[in-house]
Amino acid sequence: MIQIKDISLNIKGHLILSDVNMTMQEGKIYGLVGNNGSGKTMLMKCICGFVRPTSGEVVVKDDVIGRDVDYIKDAGIIIENPGFIPYYSGMKNLKMLSEIDGKADKNKIRETMEICGLNPELKLPVKKYSLGMRQRLGIAQAIMEDQSILILDEPMNGLDKEGVAAVRRLLLKMKEAGRLIILASHNREDIDVLCDEVFEVEKGKVRQVNF
Repeated sequence: MIQIKDISLNIKGHLILSDVNMTMQEGKIYGLVGNNGSGKTMLMKCICGFVRPTSGEVVVKDDVIGRDVDYIKDAGIIIENPGFIPYYSGMKNLKMLSEIDGKADKNKIRETMEICGLNPELKLPVKKYSLGMRQRLGIAQAIMEDQSILILDEPMNGLDKEGVAAVRRLLLKMKEAGRLIILASHNREDIDVLCDEVFEVEKGKVRQVNF
């Protein structure tokens, strides 16, 4: 469970988030919609612990982010552009990331890449990947350790029609397995097909809406 309790965020005199309250449960997909600059990405960063709110708190599985733990645990994250070592292959990038926690072995990485539509044998360096391939690799790194929480900021960016359909199927399957998924998207169809609850972010305010 994630609880967001009265969080506000003020950066250099600009109010980015204002008195946000949300409760999110396992086994559901939560959609965030809103214009660019509305506060969606900053809200995600506060949930992850990458940005500390000016007031209020984020509680994830009984841990207060920034007090009990510095960053969210057991979470797969895509926020803005996924970063990889450009001169290594996708497989090598994921293998290096997996060594941090040791939760995904080589077979698991291979399986995840294939699920995401990537060839684990491809030696092409990531700097030569297309936008869609890079996005698929970002999704692979977010799910390869079977994290219980996924926080995905525009995960369909750069994907073709087939890729979008594959990722949608994957996210619905992960929801059925009990994951808690937070998804920001500008695509109305993504929100309609995937989300159980939808929240609109506008000028730092968050309200639940019916889509």
